[in-house]
Amino acid sequence: MATDHAPPPPPADATPLRMLLPQVLPALVVGVAASLLLLGIEALADQLQDVLWHDLPDALGIGDYSSLWIISMLTASGIAVGLVVWKVPGHAGPDPASLGLGGAPLAPGVVPSLLLAATLTLAGGVSLGPENPIIEANIALAYWVGRRMAPAVPGAFWVGLASAATIGALFGTPVAAALVISEALVGQPGRGSLWDRLFAPLVAAGAGSMTTQLLADPTFDMGLPPLTDPGWSDLLAALVIASAAAVFGLAACYLFPHLHAAFGRLRHPMLMLPVGGLVLGLLGAAGGQLTLFKGLDEVKELSASVGSWSSGELAKMAVIKLLALLVAASCGFRGGRIFPAVFIGAAFGLLAQALVPEVHPAVAVSSGVLGVLLATTRQGWISLFVAAVVASSPSMLALLCLASLPAWLIVTGRPQLELDTQGKSLR
Repeated sequence: MATDHAPPPPPADATPLRMLLPQVLPALVVGVAASLLLLGIEALADQLQDVLWHDLPDALGIGDYSSLWIISMLTASGIAVGLVVWKVPGHAGPDPASLGLGGAPLAPGVVPSLLLAATLTLAGGVSLGPENPIIEANIALAYWVGRRMAPAVPGAFWVGLASAATIGALFGTPVAAALVISEALVGQPGRGSLWDRLFAPLVAAGAGSMTTQLLADPTFDMGLPPLTDPGWSDLLAALVIASAAAVFGLAACYLFPHLHAAFGRLRHPMLMLPVGGLVLGLLGAAGGQLTLFKGLDEVKELSASVGSWSSGELAKMAVIKLLALLVAASCGFRGGRIFPAVFIGAAFGLLAQALVPEVHPAVAVSSGVLGVLLATTRQGWISLFVAAVVASSPSMLALLCLASLPAWLIVTGRPQLELDTQGKSLR
């Protein structure tokens, strides 16, 4: 029986339509702008890469990927980025070793130097991708413009739009952004259902991915033969390879703070970055052309020749690329770690397939990518997503979901490939 002291029913916690519709236009604008900035920086880096790695050595009569040229170019890249970090206003932002995907907005004055350093990093052959600097730049610009155009709108709204838009543009689909944003929203206070809170970021991610699809042709498909009828042996292989790859990637996380501290003792960017570039050049000369650059084009070339690489060659490329990623992230080059981690995982998976030829190539590569990404990014959804699209085989999804479980037990609570401001590993 109801009494006078019975509590009133809770109010409906639903975001009305009139609150969602005004978010569409700013989300579309941020999505398109984020994609255009990404495509512009990548196009500029590609043009500069052609000049540095093809036109210039051809004019000098030097082999474009000779050991001498690789060492010279990466050392020169270290000098160039060091000059930007030292002299250009904004100094290319804070230490990239302490930054993940996104974060607090940077001052807009930092953006030009950050983008310049990222462009030189991408063009110079450094083993880093574009994701971190582009996300940071888009967040800074969206936050700065948004707060001036609509000061009543919370700053977190613009940060979320820019992050989602850039992730959508990077991977060519809003699905990746939805997974990352939903993972970030877990445990955060907020009104409305999850889909209400995802509405504007998904619009931005969709606009960013469609802009990229219309102007470019992004794809992670490596042309691997599809897995049509997975069996128990495929599941066992996926479990073993993903777990082993996670251990391999985790080794980098343990080494990261020590290598970062070693470069930190040099103190000045005009020492840290040129020395880092020289080390990268020596690694590149030892590993060859495929271990240079961000790794997306190179991993497609690697996977297109399944069976033609020996286990020793694949092991060498996996180790050298892992070391190159560590050095580049430790000495101050501006760039992200997802794309080179995909190469490392693919090389590790192909190594497993070379050792045990009965393993299906799609199982080997996607499981290797899954394990390395789980270890280096600690982003469960994005690791599953990238591993699945690498295989381009729907039947792989169930195997990868199961393979992620023991791999996650291996990496969770362990050091991450990201440091705090004191140079200690995050966990």
